[in-house]
Amino acid sequence: MSLRKTNYTIKELPLEDRPREKLISYGESKLSNSELIAILLGSGTRGRTAIELAQDILCQSSGLIGLADLSIDELTQKKGIGQSKASRLKVAFELGRRLSDFSPAKKTILRSPIHAVDYMQSRLKLKKQEIFLVVLLDIKSQVIKVEEISKGGLAKSIVHPREVFKTAIRASAAGIILGHNHPSGNTTASSEDINITNKLIEAGNIIGIKVIDHLIIGDNSYLSMREEGLINC
Repeated sequence: MSLRKTNYTIKELPLEDRPREKLISYGESKLSNSELIAILLGSGTRGRTAIELAQDILCQSSGLIGLADLSIDELTQKKGIGQSKASRLKVAFELGRRLSDFSPAKKTILRSPIHAVDYMQSRLKLKKQEIFLVVLLDIKSQVIKVEEISKGGLAKSIVHPREVFKTAIRASAAGIILGHNHPSGNTTASSEDINITNKLIEAGNIIGIKVIDHLIIGDNSYLSMREEGLINC
C-alpha cells in the first residue's frame, strides 16, 4: 500500500497554484497575503515551501500589519528568514508605505480630527513604542507629506520646535497636525503631552504655521486635544 505524499515543493504544484505563475496569469489582486509574501521570500526552507514559510511568519506576526512592523533583526530571528529575505520584505513594505503617501491626482484633505486619525492610524496602530508624527498641510487642508519626528515617547525624547517646523517651512506648509500613539491603548493626555503641544503652538504662531490639533491614538480610540479644550489652538 503506497502512502500519499503530503509535502510538495512549489515546483511540484500545478502551474495554476504556483504564486509567480498565478501572478502572471491572473494578476496580483488574486493572490493571498501568503502567496505575495512567498514571492518576496523567493524560496522556502528544507521541508517547507515558500508559501508555507510565508504562512508561518504571518501567523507568528499576527498578520500583515504585525509583519510590516518588524525590524530586520526581528525578522531574522524567525526560522527560515535570513538577511536577504528580511531585506526584501522591509523594502516591499516601505515602498507600499511611500506609495500610500503619494497621490498626485487627488490629494488627501483633512478637515476634521477623525479624518486625520484615519490617515495616521496605519503608521501608528500596533506600534510597540510611542512615535511622534507631524502631518504637513497646505492652505486648502490638503496633505503635503507626513514626517516622523521622534520615537520612544515625548517624555523620553525632546520634541524641539526646530525639528517639528524645519520640514514644514521647507514645504511651505500653512498648518500642521501633530499626532502620537499610546501603545497602552489609553488615550489620556499627560501633562507632558499638553505642555509640549502648547510650546509648539506658541512657536507656530511666531513662525506663521498654525498647529491645528494634536491627536493621541490608541488601539481603537483617539483623543483630540483641540476638541477636549486641552490646548490653546
